[in-house]
Amino acid sequence: MDHSRFVSCGGDRQVYYWDVATGRTIRRFEGHNQRVNTVDFNMEGTVIASGSYDTTIRLWDCRSQSRIPIQILEDAKDSITSLQISQYEIVSGCTDGNIRTHDIRMGTLLTDLISYPVTSVTVSNDFNCILTSSLDSVIRLMDRENGGMLNSFKGHNNSSYKIHSCLSRDDAHVISGSENGAIYIWDLLEGKVLTTISNAHSGVVTCVKYHPRIDAMVSTSIDGVIKLWKPANDEVSQ
Repeated sequence: MDHSRFVSCGGDRQVYYWDVATGRTIRRFEGHNQRVNTVDFNMEGTVIASGSYDTTIRLWDCRSQSRIPIQILEDAKDSITSLQISQYEIVSGCTDGNIRTHDIRMGTLLTDLISYPVTSVTVSNDFNCILTSSLDSVIRLMDRENGGMLNSFKGHNNSSYKIHSCLSRDDAHVISGSENGAIYIWDLLEGKVLTTISNAHSGVVTCVKYHPRIDAMVSTSIDGVIKLWKPANDEVSQ
């Protein structure tokens, strides 16, 4: 994937496929019946997966002029809150409290019960684990193969908002925002809080994402500010 394209979604029930250089929409995909909560590219950038409040996941072919989804996954019982395409699998989180892994190549489905509404799912960089956030203020690290819980991470507050956690690029740390405006960083193996960035934002920190190649991360908040962070001096720009 050459990063010349990006995809977005929102409350108008559409998926937008954009050109980075021109800032123009290449294509709009329509088909969801309610707002679209989450989107992701496959590794090659040829397929988009979208998850919606209408409980479906839809797959779209970026190379085709057709606006009809190439596949619709309808196993969820409630809103799809987060998804990630990983190799031949689509891992998704749902407010029904389940993590679902669809193997598109084999046509199989694995379901792992969290029991609380799931706000985010992230596949580890080594593809062996799934990191999940949920509305019980617990982040869980799960074995991707058998669904067993490997570790849990607590200390932040996540009981009302859709907060997206992440892993550092070396999978050594877990990072999440919090409803108190802070950012928390845990040791992956020990499960202990290593760093708390208090007052990182003036509102709920809704998402943190780590850069895939350098030690930097970005955070977003309901305060309307996006911040870029580096280890040496924390906040770089906003």
